[in-house]
Amino acid sequence: MERTERPELVCNHTDAWDWVYTMQPAYMSIICFLGVIGNSFVLCVFCLQKRRSSVADIYLSNLAAADLLMVSCLPFWVATIVNKFHWRFGEPMCQLINIVIGMNYYCSVLFLTLVSMDRYLALTRPLTQGRERRAFWARGICLGIWIAGVLLSFPAILFRSVKFFPHLGIDACYIAYPHEGWRLRYNMTVNIVGFLIPVPIVSFCSYHITKVIQSSQKLRKGSRGSVERKAAHLVLVVLAVFILCWLPYQILVFLDTLDHYQVVSGCAWVYMLDIGNQLATYLGYSNSSLNPFLYVIVGKHFKQRAREVFIFVLCRRKRQEGKSSHSNANLTSTKQTESTKI
Repeated sequence: MERTERPELVCNHTDAWDWVYTMQPAYMSIICFLGVIGNSFVLCVFCLQKRRSSVADIYLSNLAAADLLMVSCLPFWVATIVNKFHWRFGEPMCQLINIVIGMNYYCSVLFLTLVSMDRYLALTRPLTQGRERRAFWARGICLGIWIAGVLLSFPAILFRSVKFFPHLGIDACYIAYPHEGWRLRYNMTVNIVGFLIPVPIVSFCSYHITKVIQSSQKLRKGSRGSVERKAAHLVLVVLAVFILCWLPYQILVFLDTLDHYQVVSGCAWVYMLDIGNQLATYLGYSNSSLNPFLYVIVGKHFKQRAREVFIFVLCRRKRQEGKSSHSNANLTSTKQTESTKI
């Protein structure tokens, strides 16, 4: 029930919704399972690595945290869709879950934009600033992005509520704007902040990253350049997958704006927007579960770090077991000595 209550809602009573009720819960359950495992693994690697975190590590770990928060909220919507959008978790959870899901998109696109800018600067201007200073500022920027994500998603608290719909026989968690201008404002914010501003920046950075990778002889020969090149490859793939996953949603939001101005109208149009919005939204959510696997498949540098963390944890566990067995042996020897004295 993402859209506001409208007179055309009666147009949407079609058999296609039975297909949505059947398909979406299973699809979201898979996204949730893979996303929780994958993003938890990524966070563990970044947090437990022995080397100092780079600026890209800071941005990617915050991206993984945003993805983990989002996929952790999906079980609530799985249960809701199984019950044909009947919300059983109360109004506070309705607002909380949707503000977390809403801010995930803004945080993700902004973190990816920062990652692309960092790779661009690392490849084209490697000596502009010290790494430690840049890492300090990166943490402050991430905090600002989290705050911005919450503020941009604040309508979820202002206008989200649980309401009984007699013609559907359900208590739905839906968003009811006080007037249609808020709906237009939301659409424009999603298109501008989530697409029109970051995509040109990302495209500019990606073009120059690709150009430097292909032409720079220093990057091909130097070990430091090899690390930067591998990180840049990972960033390009993550950015491409993000655009592919979220572009349909951006198009649907723009079409919804056309519907607001009644450029086109009719039951078929309303049906297409409502069904399309469902499919495009959860295609976008799947991006949160794909990113960790991209790190493993494409990120050779990340795989090396994961192996180092695994070896570190394994060695630490063996040392603890060795200390435990050694202390047990000493305790047994002490007891035997005391019994001999007696």
